[in-house]
Amino acid sequence: MFIVIHSLVTSVSLTALESQNATMHFVTEFVLLGFPGQREMQNFFFSLILVVYLLTLLGNGVIVYVVKWDKRLHTPMYILLGNFAFLEIWYISSTVPNMLVTILSETKTISFTGCFLQFYFFFSLGTTECFFLSVMAFDRYLAICRPLHYPSIMTGKLCVILVCVCWVSGFLCYPIPIVLISQLPFCGPNIIDHFVCDPGPLFALACIPAPSTELICYTFNSVIIFGPFLSILGSYTLVLRAVLRIPSGAGQTKAFSTCGSHLMVVSLFYGTLMVMYVSPTSGNPAGMQKIVTLIYSAVTPLLNPLIYSLRNKDMKDALKKFLGLRSNPN
Repeated sequence: MFIVIHSLVTSVSLTALESQNATMHFVTEFVLLGFPGQREMQNFFFSLILVVYLLTLLGNGVIVYVVKWDKRLHTPMYILLGNFAFLEIWYISSTVPNMLVTILSETKTISFTGCFLQFYFFFSLGTTECFFLSVMAFDRYLAICRPLHYPSIMTGKLCVILVCVCWVSGFLCYPIPIVLISQLPFCGPNIIDHFVCDPGPLFALACIPAPSTELICYTFNSVIIFGPFLSILGSYTLVLRAVLRIPSGAGQTKAFSTCGSHLMVVSLFYGTLMVMYVSPTSGNPAGMQKIVTLIYSAVTPLLNPLIYSLRNKDMKDALKKFLGLRSNPN
C-alpha cells in the first residue's frame, strides 16, 4: 500500500525528469564526511572509537558467554539479556567498522548498494533492540506483578518464541522504507555529512522532493519507536504500582534493583532515539545528528554491559565465579 501511494504522489515529478535522463548522471557511490578535521583530530577519533568498539565487543561477549556458561542464569530474564548482549555486538558492528575505515580513507566513499545495506542492517538491528527492550519489560512485569503465575506463563518455550519474534520482526520492518528511498533519483551531489547512511541526509540528496516518502518514513519510525516504548511504559507503570504496595522496604529495594538496570538502558536508548527520529530530522544540525547517532549506536552498547553487570547481583556473582575459574582453572 505504501509503495502504491508513493508511486502515485511522485509520478508527476518522475515524468518531468524523464526528458532529462539522457544527460542526467545518477550517483553510484556516496561520500561519508564523518568527522572532519585535521589529521591529528582524525587519529584521535579513530583511536577513541576503536577502543569503544573493542570494549563493547568484550563486555557484551562476556555477558553472552557467562549466560551460556552458568546454568543458574538459564532463566527467561537472562536468556533475554544474553540475546540482547549478542544483538548489541552486531548493532555496533553494523556501523563502527565502516566508520573506522572512513576515518582513515582519503576518498571516504561507500557504494550505493553498500550504503543501503548499511541502512538496512543498522535500522533493522535498532528495531530489534526496541522489541527486545519491550519483551524484557514484559518479563519484569510478570516476575513482579504475577510472581506465582510467572513460571507457568514465561516458560522456556514462550521465551524462545519471543526471542525469535524479536529477531525476525526486526528484520522484516524496514525493507519497504528502504525500497522507497532507494528508488528516488540521486543525480548529485553525493556528499553525506554523516558517518552512516541515514534517511535524513539521503532525502536531502534526492533530485526531487519526496514529501510522501518522507511522511511514510517519519510515520514508520514513530510507530516502531512509540509502539514498544508505550508497551515498556505500561509494563513499568504496573510494576511501579505493584512495588509501592510491597510492605517490606527490603522487598521494594530488591524489586527496584531488578528493574533499575533495564530502566537505565531504556532511558538512554530511547532518549537519544526520539531526539533523532521522532522530531523532523531537518531541524537537527548535522553536528547534532552525528553526536546523537554516536550515543545510541556506540556509547549505549558500551554502557549496557556495565549497567547490567554492576546493578544485577546474580550477574555480578556469575561474573566473579567465571573470572575466578578462569584465573584458577584447577
